[in-house]
Amino acid sequence: MRRYGEAVKAGQRYRRRPGVYAVLLRGDSLLATFQAAPIPELQLPGGGIDKGEQPIAALHREVFEETGWKIADARRLGAFRRFTFMPEYDMWAEKVCTIYLARPVLRHGPPSEDGHSAVWLPATEALRLLGNAGDRALVAAAIGPPGHLRM
Repeated sequence: MRRYGEAVKAGQRYRRRPGVYAVLLRGDSLLATFQAAPIPELQLPGGGIDKGEQPIAALHREVFEETGWKIADARRLGAFRRFTFMPEYDMWAEKVCTIYLARPVLRHGPPSEDGHSAVWLPATEALRLLGNAGDRALVAAAIGPPGHLRM
């Protein structure tokens, strides 16, 4: 599985953290989440899979919590690993990120997760603005060459 981001630190213990994230396209726009803290950044909506939770159920829950949107037609796009420190959990993690392409269908309200805001931006801008290289690579795979969104 491809790795993005920081190199593995020799001697550092990492806790495996599987997560699910969504590329949400509508026309030429992408729905992202802006996380204000601990480090302000634009991200694909998603997050960790709770113990006993199925990945697709986690995807729906996380997207709703971080954007206020319900989604449909989720299909696996790809996966990657990131080795990083997660200050909100005070732990070093091997994040195993599975990315899905899905369709945003209905906004129910603002995000319920503190510190998150739903942001629509041009999909091509996401290639520059998303906070991690893995997210940017999977968005590039989803949108394809300029002018050829792969839905």
